[in-house]
Parts: sequence; structure tokens; C-alpha cells
Amino acid sequence: MARFRTWVGIALAGALSVSLAACSSTGGKRAEDARKAAAAQGRAAVNTPRWTFAMITHSGDGDTFWDIVQSGAKQAAVKDNINFLYSHDDEAQQQAQLVDAAVDKKVDGIIVTLAKPDAMKAAVARAEKAGIPVITVNSGSEESKAFGALTHIGQDETIAGEAVGDELNKRGKKKALCVLHEQGNVGHEQRCDGVAKTFRGTLRKLYVNGTNMPDVQSAIEAKLQADTSIDSVVTLGAPYADTAVKARTDAGSKAEIDTFDLNAKVAASLKDGTLGFAVDQQPYLQGYQAVDLLWLYKYNGDVLGGGKPVLTGPQIITKDQASALAEYTERGTR
Repeated sequence: MARFRTWVGIALAGALSVSLAACSSTGGKRAEDARKAAAAQGRAAVNTPRWTFAMITHSGDGDTFWDIVQSGAKQAAVKDNINFLYSHDDEAQQQAQLVDAAVDKKVDGIIVTLAKPDAMKAAVARAEKAGIPVITVNSGSEESKAFGALTHIGQDETIAGEAVGDELNKRGKKKALCVLHEQGNVGHEQRCDGVAKTFRGTLRKLYVNGTNMPDVQSAIEAKLQADTSIDSVVTLGAPYADTAVKARTDAGSKAEIDTFDLNAKVAASLKDGTLGFAVDQQPYLQGYQAVDLLWLYKYNGDVLGGGKPVLTGPQIITKDQASALAEYTERGTR
């Protein structure tokens, strides 16, 4: 009887080990990864000094795109033992003043967007003069090197626009409306101009006040009502896609709504067919890489890009890819 019990015990132990091995390759492994990630929260992976990096963007209030950028930057900051400071203002002069304030604080590195480069040039120059390394992200790729930044991280807006034009051609579209929600933003102009470069149909620009969503909706609706031949509306930011959908409904239009940028709402709308496609520039990666590259520069003198921008996009996301990315958009990293 004792021998029988011994063999039963061995058999049960073997079965249990097989079961655990099977789990570790699927749900069990994911659970273990999640446990390790949770355990690592707040712990630096390096022993370098606790440098302070400041990120200053042209974001307005409530823009989910910049929440994703911050998510990446904060994660890298934890890993790299960085004290991360974030500030923003959609008025260029105020954004420049925030850069000046970061210089006055004698931060160890600055990450900045150049949506309106002329207004930012002097502030960036002041940072350079103070010996503070600067990396530009998201907008201003053409001005970044001239302004003295180490590198630029983001997508080439013209190339992204060209990709949209190509996609519209594939879908057989003939007349598109490109909605610009921030006048004076060079990146937005480059996007629409890029679409026009490759799109074989007719493209019209529509300038709206992006800080007033009811006005945005009314302006798009009026255009769709006035011209029923418009078969595609391209918005330049994820929050504006949903507004364009509402405008389409109220106008009784059948135009396809497409957008730049990705978030959970856009992913869901792609899955159910409310939106046609989205252009992802991977904002999480922009924030993460910017902090990580500043750390690498401070620690090891490393620079990426070889004088060229480090591209994070574009990637065309359709209904087919939306399901696979849904869990990442829900956690705020895509």
C-alpha cells in the first residue's frame, strides 16, 4: 500500500508539472509577466544619478494622444531613475515660456514639440546655451537638427499624409475633406499636403477651432451637406474622429471617416466599421524613446538617427488589425 501511494504521488506531481508548464506558455505566463511588472513598479533598473527631464508639449487640455505619450515617458523614467516633469500649452508663446522655466530650473534634459517652430526657436536656443540636451518629439522634424536638438522622434508628417492618400486610392475614394483643428501647426499642414500629393481624387482643407467641439461638428456637417460628393473625411487627431462621425450622421452623409492617431475609442470604431482606417504614429513609443535616449546620452553619449529623424510611424490600422491592438489601447499604451 505504501509503495502504491508513492507511485500515485509521483504520478500526480508529474501531471501537475505538465499542467503548470502548459499554463506558463499561455495564460500562466501572462499572469507571471504581469506579476513581475507590478513588482517592478517604481523601481529603477539602473544606478545612475536621479536626473530631471522636462517634457513640454503643445497639447491642449484633455487630448488623449498626449496621455499616451506621457504613459511611455513615465514608464521609461521609472526604469531610468529619472525625475520626470510634464507641462503643456497649446499657445506657442506660453509653451516657449514653459521651456524657459525648465531652463531656469536647470533640468538635466528637455523634450519638446515644435508644432510652431518659429515661436520655439529662441527657447530651444537658450536651453542649448545652458548646456541642456534637447530632443524634439512628434512635430518639428525638419527644424529639429537646425535648432540643435540631439535627434527627433516621431513620424514624418508628409510621408504619413502620403500613406493616407494611397489608402484612399485603394478604397476608391474620389473626394476627401481634410480637417485641420489647429491653425499654424506645421505638422497638420504637412499631413494634408501629403494626402494631396498621392491622392488621385480631389482634396479640400477645412480649418476648424479644435478647442470647440460643437463648432467642429457644425463645420464638418455644413461641408457634408453643401457637397454630397464628399466620400471621405480625414481628421488629424483621434478625438475629432468621433465628432466627424456625429457630423456625418446629422448631415445624412455616407462619407467614410478616417483619422490620424489611435486610442481605445478609435480601435472600437474600427472594429465595428464606424471608421475606415487610422494612422498610428505610436505615441507611447515617442514618449518612451525620448526619455530613454536622453538617459543614454547622459550616461553613455549615445545618439540615434545619424542626423535623421527616428521614425515611429506611420502604420495604417484597419478593422483587421484593430482587434489585436484593442488590449493595448485599453491600457493606454497604443
